[in-house]
Amino acid sequence: MLTETYRIMVARKRFIFLLAVAALLAILSLSLQFLHLIPTPPVREDRQNVKSRKRIMPVPHTEPPVIDPVYEAYAYCNIPNNTERGMEGHSPPDYKLLSVQVMIRHGDRYPLYAIPKTKKPAIDCTLVPSRKPSHPQLAAFLSHMSKGSKGRLDSVLSGLPRFPSHSVCEMGELTQTGVVQHLRNGQLLRDTYIKKHTLLPDSWTSKHLYIESTGKSRTLQSGLALLYSLLPEFNWQKIYIRHQWSSIFCSSSCDCPMRNHYLEEEQRRQYSLRVKNSLLEQTYVDMAKIVGVPTRQLRASNPIDSLLCHFCHNISFPCTQNGCIGLEHFNVIKSHQLGDEKERHETKVYYRYSLLATHPILNQTVTRMQRIAEGRSEEVFALFSAHDVTVAPLLAALGLSEARFPRFAARIVFELWRAPKDKKSLFVRVLYNGEDVTFQTSFCQKHSRRSSQPLCPFQNFMNFVKKDMFAIFNSTNYYDACHRRAF
Repeated sequence: MLTETYRIMVARKRFIFLLAVAALLAILSLSLQFLHLIPTPPVREDRQNVKSRKRIMPVPHTEPPVIDPVYEAYAYCNIPNNTERGMEGHSPPDYKLLSVQVMIRHGDRYPLYAIPKTKKPAIDCTLVPSRKPSHPQLAAFLSHMSKGSKGRLDSVLSGLPRFPSHSVCEMGELTQTGVVQHLRNGQLLRDTYIKKHTLLPDSWTSKHLYIESTGKSRTLQSGLALLYSLLPEFNWQKIYIRHQWSSIFCSSSCDCPMRNHYLEEEQRRQYSLRVKNSLLEQTYVDMAKIVGVPTRQLRASNPIDSLLCHFCHNISFPCTQNGCIGLEHFNVIKSHQLGDEKERHETKVYYRYSLLATHPILNQTVTRMQRIAEGRSEEVFALFSAHDVTVAPLLAALGLSEARFPRFAARIVFELWRAPKDKKSLFVRVLYNGEDVTFQTSFCQKHSRRSSQPLCPFQNFMNFVKKDMFAIFNSTNYYDACHRRAF
C-alpha cells in the first residue's frame, strides 16, 4: 500500500515538474521573439497599418524603421492565396451602391528585359489548371477565351491573343500566376458587387459596362480574367473593349507640356540619386564582372526587372563561370528603388507630374459618377486595365503617399454611394488592394468619420478634380496648368 502511494506521489511530482518546464520554455520563447532573436512573420503588408500603429504607440527620438527589401519584394510579387479579403462594398446600413470604377495593373508577367549573357528564367506561360498556382475557374476561363472571336474589341485589341499560350514565355507575357491573380480579383469583386449589392441586373447588357485596355496582351488578358470571374460565362456579344493608346489614359486630353516638363525633372532627380549611390554603382560593377559585360550595358538592361521575376517564381538568380548574382546584389538594387520612392514623395516633382498625368482619367471618373447619379447613364461598372506607370501616379495624385508601389494585379476602386431617403446626398469611397484609403486621400483627410456623414461626400472629390488639384500650379483649370509654368 505504501509502495503504491509512493509511486503516485512520485508521478504527481514528475507531472508538476514537466508543467513547470513547459511554462518556462513558453516564457523563454516569447521573450526571444520579443527581442527578435526568433524571426516572426509580419502580420500584414500595408504601410497604412504600420502608420496607424505608430500613432497609437509613438516612440520619440527613434530612427525610422528599416525597410526589408526582401519583404517588399514578396509584397510586390503578390503570390495568390485563398485568404485575401477586401473592404469593397462596405457602407452604413441602407446606403445604395450606384457605381463602381476599377483601375488594375496587369498580373504577373515575364521580364521586359534580359540580363546580358545569362540564361533567361525558364517559365512556362501556357495555362495548366493542375499546375500551381491555380484557380477553380481556370479551366473554364481557358475554354471561354477560345470563343473570344465573337467578342467586340477595338481593332488594335482584336489581333491580340485572349490568353497566354507560349510554353517558353515571351518578353512581357502574362504568366499563369498573372491570370490567377485577376481571377482572384474578379471573384472578390463578384462576391461583393454582384452577389451582395446586385450592381448589375441579371439582364445586363453592354450599356451597363465600360471597359478599356492598353494595347498590350498582358493588360487585355488581365482584364478578361477579372471580367470572367466577375461575370462567369459572360456573353461575348455583350462585351465591348475599347483600346486606350496612352499608358496614363489621357485619351483626347494628352496635350500637356508642363506634364512632360515635370516628368523630365523627375527623371533627372532619379539619375542624380543613382549616381550619388556609391554602393549601388559598386554593385553594378560587381554584377557586370560576373556576366562579362560593361557596367553601362548591364545598367541599361534594368536587371531588377529580371531578378524580380526570378524572385517571384522561386528561381535561382543567374550564374556564369565568373560567379553568381546573389541576394546581396538584389538587396542593394531593391533598397535603392525603395529609397528612390521615398525621396520621390518628399521632393513633390513627381506629385506635380502625377496631378497633370491623371487629371483626364480622374475627370472621366467624376463625370461618369455625375451622369449615373443624374440618371443619364447606365455604365454602373467600369474597368481600366493598365500598368504600374498608370496606377502609381494615380495613387500619388490622390495624396496616398503611404501607399506601396503597385504590385502585380494591384487594384484601385472608386465607389459611388447614395444616402437613404435623400437622392442628392452622394458619397465616394476609394480602395487600394481592398483597403479603404478614402480618409487618407488629400480631398477627404479632414472629413470626420464621426460626423453626420460617415462617408466622404462626393462633392469633396468633385471639387478636388475640377478645381483644387490645380492650386499647386497657381491655376484654376487643366489647360492653364498644362501650358503655364508655375512660379
